[in-house]
Amino acid sequence: MVLDLLLTNCLNLIMNFIEDLIQLIREKKSVVCMGLDPRMENEGEIPQYLIEEFEDPNKVIAEFNKILIENTYDLIPVIKPQIAFYEKYEALKALKETINIAHKNDLLVILDAKRNDIGSTSQAYAYSLFKNFNADACTINGYLGFDGVKPFLKYKEKGVFILVKTSNPSSKEFQDLFSVKLEDVSQDITQIQVKTQTLKRNYVQMAELINSWSQSLLKFSNFTNLGAVVGATYPQELKYIRQIVKNSFILIPGYGSQGAQAKDIKDGFYKNGLGGIINSSRGIIYAYNNNKIYPPEKFDKAARDEVSNMNTKINKEIGI
Repeated sequence: MVLDLLLTNCLNLIMNFIEDLIQLIREKKSVVCMGLDPRMENEGEIPQYLIEEFEDPNKVIAEFNKILIENTYDLIPVIKPQIAFYEKYEALKALKETINIAHKNDLLVILDAKRNDIGSTSQAYAYSLFKNFNADACTINGYLGFDGVKPFLKYKEKGVFILVKTSNPSSKEFQDLFSVKLEDVSQDITQIQVKTQTLKRNYVQMAELINSWSQSLLKFSNFTNLGAVVGATYPQELKYIRQIVKNSFILIPGYGSQGAQAKDIKDGFYKNGLGGIINSSRGIIYAYNNNKIYPPEKFDKAARDEVSNMNTKINKEIGI
């Protein structure tokens, strides 16, 4: 009896990404994810006064992110740093500090790394993202197949978002192509006869694989920790994929700066307002440069206004 109680208490203390995400969405009435993609080369990015004051990219980026987090944490459930920008500036220390600050402010962290490789290398990637950086979730490329995905799923309490239909225009060059399974009926390589099955677009096949891989995973409010990435710039595809990945949250980039609007994302959600999170990076963190209402010194206020506007417009569409 005592042992059972101790085990129950221990399990209750284990953080679980999708369970925590749903709780924060309900508490904050927000499905907005703030992307933290630091840029320092051009006007309208990280304000010059921070660059001049702190000089070291690690300190500049950490301070920039800290100010943003402390002024928006009550409006959003999650942030998404893109690791490439931190690698570019040799600012992985700033990335770790950003994740720590986010956790201290009751935010979850999706580390956007899009990692994948053969099984043994994926094990190393998964360990790095979840243990070294302490991310709550990550993005990965599933096009190497399940042996490259499985190492990430071994971290049962963590979230994994697999690329399905990405928001960039050239995604159609591969993701929209039709694929078909071929079955050899002849050993003569000069005259292989084949039997075709139903044609599927590659992104549909990936969505179906995610749905299949989800079946053995634990569910929380009918969702597993295995999610999908679908761009808001493709609303029709988003609607179709939502019907396939029934037990997955969808990470939806492409809002704002890439052109998608609130009406484009509504079909990624269920009637209870759950099922997706909407990411905006440049549209939020550099909002001061977009609306010209705030000076660079008040970039945090501009970001907060943008998040508030997103919440209002998105919540109206999804009924949260």
